[in-house]
Parts: sequence; structure tokens; C-alpha cells
Amino acid sequence: MGFKMVVVALFIAVAIRIASSNSEGDALNEWKTKLMDPHEVLQSWDPTLFNPCTWYHVTCNSDNSVIRVDLGNAGLSGPLIPQLSHLVNMQYFMVFGNEISGTIPGELGNWKMLVSLGLQQNQLSGPIPASLGQLKSVRFMTLNSNKLSGTIPIEVLELVLWGNLQTLNVSDNFFQGRVHAGDPTVTTITQDPKIGSA
Repeated sequence: MGFKMVVVALFIAVAIRIASSNSEGDALNEWKTKLMDPHEVLQSWDPTLFNPCTWYHVTCNSDNSVIRVDLGNAGLSGPLIPQLSHLVNMQYFMVFGNEISGTIPGELGNWKMLVSLGLQQNQLSGPIPASLGQLKSVRFMTLNSNKLSGTIPIEVLELVLWGNLQTLNVSDNFFQGRVHAGDPTVTTITQDPKIGSA
């Protein structure tokens, strides 16, 4: 009886691991369907594969869970999608230097292990979601050179005090107000609003 329980438990653990990998692949594939990819950098993103760990520009941990997406300067255009939050172990999300547009999904605040968020030099608009203030592990948040607007949420600014945030770059956007860093040796906050620009 004990042996059967071990086999069943092992089977369940493997099934959960497969389901997790597949849900991450499904999320990335859903995003791929929303993107324009003129240079075919996402050509290896085949949803029929067991998991996305063999795809170019995707890195996984030893449990076959996505921890990194590197698509900087890839010529991509289109939106970020809420389903990206299904990549629960994401640590580095680097999609800078593209034509990514629309808003930043608030669901990305669920990336509890995120270290670096590189969304600079895109066409993102709207406010920074307050939910990004839940990213207590984030050290680098580069949102500069977009079309973001509104005010920087206090929840995000509190990451300087209560999180690990070392660099927050929000320059070259359309934010209101000013941000002053308390101790520049601890955290660098870069902001220079576009004045009189539309």
C-alpha cells in the first residue's frame, strides 16, 4: 500500500510539473499570437513542444519553469498581455527597444521573484500599475522612453524603502510631478518629464 502511495504521489508531482510548463508555454504562445514579428525571432516558439524551455530567447530553471525572457531590440510590435503573469517564476523580463504598445498589465505585479523589468524604449502608454509595487524582489525597473503618463504610484516608490529596488528609470515619459530620491547612494531614480511634448 505504501509503495502505491509513493507512485501516485510521484505521478501527481510530474503531472503538476507538466501542467505548469504547458501553462507557461500557453501564456507565451498567446503573447506571440498578439505580436508582429517581422524578423521571425519567435519562430522557435512552437506550442506543440513539451515546454517552452527549448525556445530561443527563453531561459528556464531546473524545474523547467520560465525565469527569463530576452527579447531586447528584436523588432517586435504589439501589446503585453495579462496572461504573462502565468510565468510565476519570472526573474528577468527584457523586451526593451521594440515597438511594444498599449498599457502595462497590472497582473505583472504577480511576478514575486522578478529581479529586472526592462521595458524601456517602447511605445507603452497609460499609467504605471500600482500592482508593480508588489514586486519586492525587483532591483531594476527601466520604463524610460515610452509614452507612460499620470503619476508614479506610491506603491512603486515604496519599493525604494521596503523592497530591493536599486534603479528606477522613468525618464522620457509624460509623468506629472517630480520624484526626489532620499539617498542617491542607495537607489537611483531617473525622471525628466517631457515638457510641452505631445
